[in-house]
Amino acid sequence: MELGNIKTVNIVEQMTGAYLDYSMSVIVSRALPDIRDGLKPVHRRILYAMEQMGLQSTRQFRKCAGTVGEVLKSYHPHGDAPVYEALVRMAQPWSMRYPLVLGQGNFGSQDDDPPAAMRYTEAKMAAIADELLRDIEKDTVDFRANYDNTGKEPTVLPARLPNLLLNGSTGIAVGMATNIPPHNLNEVCDGIAYLIDHPDATTEDLSRIIRGPDFPTGGIIQGREGIRNMYANGRGRVVIRARTQIEESERGRISIIVTELPYQVNKAELVKKIAELTRDKKIDGISEIRDESDRRGMRVVIELKRDANPHSVLNSLFKYTAMQSSFHANMLALVDQQPQTLTLKKFLQHYISHRESVITRRTQFDLKKAEARRHILEGLKLALDHLDAVINTIRNSRRDTAGLAEELQTTFGFSNEQARAVLDMRLSSLAALQRQKIEDELQEVQRHIHYYQMVLSDINEVRKIIKQDLEDLKEKYGDPRRTEIQEAEVTEFKDEDLIPNEEAVVTLTEKGYIKRLPSNTYRAQRRGGRGVTGMVTREDDAVRHLLVTHAHDSLLFFTDRGRVFQLRTFELPDVSRTARGEHLINLISIEQRERVTAIVSVPKDVSRDYMILATRKGEVKKTAMSEFEVVRRAGLIAMNLEDDDELIGAKLAREDDDVLLVTAHGHATRFAVNQLRRASRTSGGVRGIRLEDGDRVVSLNVARKDSEDSEVLAVTEKGYGKRTSLSEYPLRGRGGTGVITFRITNKTGPLAAARIITEKDNDLMIVSANGVVIRTDVNLVKQSSRITQGVILMNVADGDAVVSIATTNGKRPQDTTEEFDENTVSEQEATEPVTTDSTTETVEEQE
Repeated sequence: MELGNIKTVNIVEQMTGAYLDYSMSVIVSRALPDIRDGLKPVHRRILYAMEQMGLQSTRQFRKCAGTVGEVLKSYHPHGDAPVYEALVRMAQPWSMRYPLVLGQGNFGSQDDDPPAAMRYTEAKMAAIADELLRDIEKDTVDFRANYDNTGKEPTVLPARLPNLLLNGSTGIAVGMATNIPPHNLNEVCDGIAYLIDHPDATTEDLSRIIRGPDFPTGGIIQGREGIRNMYANGRGRVVIRARTQIEESERGRISIIVTELPYQVNKAELVKKIAELTRDKKIDGISEIRDESDRRGMRVVIELKRDANPHSVLNSLFKYTAMQSSFHANMLALVDQQPQTLTLKKFLQHYISHRESVITRRTQFDLKKAEARRHILEGLKLALDHLDAVINTIRNSRRDTAGLAEELQTTFGFSNEQARAVLDMRLSSLAALQRQKIEDELQEVQRHIHYYQMVLSDINEVRKIIKQDLEDLKEKYGDPRRTEIQEAEVTEFKDEDLIPNEEAVVTLTEKGYIKRLPSNTYRAQRRGGRGVTGMVTREDDAVRHLLVTHAHDSLLFFTDRGRVFQLRTFELPDVSRTARGEHLINLISIEQRERVTAIVSVPKDVSRDYMILATRKGEVKKTAMSEFEVVRRAGLIAMNLEDDDELIGAKLAREDDDVLLVTAHGHATRFAVNQLRRASRTSGGVRGIRLEDGDRVVSLNVARKDSEDSEVLAVTEKGYGKRTSLSEYPLRGRGGTGVITFRITNKTGPLAAARIITEKDNDLMIVSANGVVIRTDVNLVKQSSRITQGVILMNVADGDAVVSIATTNGKRPQDTTEEFDENTVSEQEATEPVTTDSTTETVEEQE
């Protein structure tokens, strides 16, 4: 129904149609680049307007306000701010891999500082932008009327330059978006040339030449999986890291230097974010951050604290800041005004097809022009051949110019164009020298015509021209790749990547309170000292286990009931020296009355065959290490025990090792691991040592096959200890009563712990039930025979008793440089299982 100017429509149909029209307008006329020249309409209009204004690279700069005004006046009826913003971005070397505009003045910075107003800045086209417009005057592309039908604008540029892949593009349309990364000109040109020569090439073949994105800000791409997906499917996630280096100052301070950032990362915001994370304690180890960037390049200095691990700090920065960023590529572009997601090969094919069309139309234009010139030259040559007759005809004619032209056409057979050219010929052309020039020019034009005809008749000739253009581009504008590509795929950061693999001391109390501290917390003391408080315990609690390990090691907790649980060392609470720590029941599913009686530290890739287990009553068994690879949070059965027995020790061992059992009454027995049959995890054990009444096993140790130079370090509950050569312990069959290893008296008290040590074990750590820890040099412990009572190592207070011992090499992991050895707890080396007493052990494999 219509009523005057009012028309009734269906609102659903009207809104649907209007929204679709708006969507297509945004997609086609604003947000997405054309596959052929890689430009959005606003960028194309800016460059064409600059070309029409004479702002080529060889001309002088002009105010940006004038350029923006020309674009708005003739081609782009929108706001001036978006046009100026687009112009500025084309001039920023950190935004465009190959900037298309040369700017003079303040065009912003990588800190996202705004550019100066357009009335202050000047610009002109960059030399490489001239390649986009080259030959546009030769009818190489279609033109259309501008918005007010007062002029013409190109629908696409000739684009001698493969701009879309070189500079990439980013845009958000309605219901779709594009995000194409920039690439290196040399690689793209080589890839196009290869595809011309090998039309059946696969995307994989092309990706060997075009290795991946090349961002203007450099950085390091982590892995090729995202690149392969992007090139093969049109979508992919490319992970980019900042380029960093670790420097040490003359004062010995370590700093992380950032020289390149991932693409589109704001440097000022990054520095602010790092400062906030440091302030909030989310990243530890940073003492100061400074931006020392200048016109020579970027330099952000992140100064570390003296005890910080630079690699762990760097991993934290990669995880929590934009120093590691992802570029989510979506290779979407307009193909015949339709949005399409394209593979790498499709991108190159469409560019080749566009250039074939441009060169064909250019050649047709040049051919037409050459043929027209040949026609004129042939007329001039004919006139010179009949010079006297032509002159007489002109002299005797009484007609005007038009009539005279008709008379020449009738008399000599000239065309209208030839007749007018003859009439316009100057007298100087009648000279013999000018006559020769006309003949030479005619021959030259004939050669050009022949060449143009050959190009138009053979597509291979067109492709040769494309390849030659690509070579010229490489020679003029090619440069080395800025973004490095590392083959190793990046993985999600784990907690261990953010924590230094430092040597740590783990303590566990009788009541189940556990904690870890850096081993350097306990300074060395002289033998016989009183020690320092390692943990404040309650009156009814006591420290039972001391373990020297590393932060990345896995800890297996064996209980008196024969069960096993697992934690990583860095998962334990890191608290002060005097704090109690956290109750183990909050970390693993241990029962209320269940006690941990053995702890084994297992680093990654540990090469041990078996787990050796021992009980208080002297039973032992060996189980394949593979049965302990996966330990559930609820725990696993490690050994089937008798009702009145309990598990007291666990060790890792190889088939050719020996087992050493030590009892509280000072007896010890040594037998070969291969004397034990291999048992399942849920089975019981066999007799390892025969005990006298009231005696019990306190320590389980494993001796290597060639460890006769090792020693047995034994410490009693009242702090007496000694070192005894392992060679004094004869190898016998299992199940015997053993030999004397320590002369027990009322003064010494029963044995508390014993362990095998080597020359790599420098420091001895002893812990008492009340939580007192002493650290002393192992070499200060006197070496004695098996039947002696040793010397005082720790002055134990009344009511207190030694419960555990451990040894360490006294070095931080990064300081260790020795070759492979199996008797030290350094991060760089594999070690003998290092026991803290009959219940604790650590093992380190070389990484």
